[in-house]
Amino acid sequence: MTSKPTSHARTFGHGERAALAIHCMLAHSGAWRGLGAALEDHFTLTAIDLPGHGKSEDWDRRRDLHAECRDAALAHLATPMDVIGHSFGATVALRIAVEYSHLVRSLTLIEPVFFAAAIADAPEAMRAHEIEAQPYFAALAEGDTMAAARLFNRFWGDGTKWDEIPDGTRRYMADRMHIVPAQSDAIIKDNAQIMVPGALAKAAMPTLLIQGDQTADIIDVVNKSLAARMPNVRRAWIAGAGHMAPLTHPQAVADELLRLVEMA
Repeated sequence: MTSKPTSHARTFGHGERAALAIHCMLAHSGAWRGLGAALEDHFTLTAIDLPGHGKSEDWDRRRDLHAECRDAALAHLATPMDVIGHSFGATVALRIAVEYSHLVRSLTLIEPVFFAAAIADAPEAMRAHEIEAQPYFAALAEGDTMAAARLFNRFWGDGTKWDEIPDGTRRYMADRMHIVPAQSDAIIKDNAQIMVPGALAKAAMPTLLIQGDQTADIIDVVNKSLAARMPNVRRAWIAGAGHMAPLTHPQAVADELLRLVEMA
């Protein structure tokens, strides 16, 4: 029997509402510090380190990455909570909302990279995204993890120039480049069958889809596709933000989240 992953977590805030936060690929629980501070009077935010990230155990390469991340999050979700996910973490949160809807009081998906939704509705947009990302894939195929991390960060980062990022942070990202392709079975091939007709209707809790108004076009395609299938959803755009809105614009994200929980 395969044991469930042990995930490290930290807590932000002291509010009455309990929330679970799931970070993006290559980050860690500390990425939620700004949002936690903006919400500290309203939420007690449990932020986890996904497998292979932060202080959590390494990803067990014998298991599906997405399923292992789901199980790591579920270990902190014994009672209904507001669930918040960013980027890859948003795809994990979405899966939990479909498979364990009774544990999700409200759902906030920030810049979800659930490309299967784009493939279903706008395959040409996904092809354009893949062409744009080709230099990253080439570096990864050549085994140049530092170059791959630089290119990945250029596309999905907060705009900070690579040379201005501390050496330790650059190495942290490069050392985890092997995890990035392991997303594909879930976020591209949809091995959890989230896009099967009727599956997303199970996520009937109040849901917020957030994106920066300066983000990649593919994110808008994904959010549009999800919004068309989810029964209780609202979309929000963060002015001046790109993909890393929770880090760069935490107060604006917090304001949108507070509007959401008034519905929950």
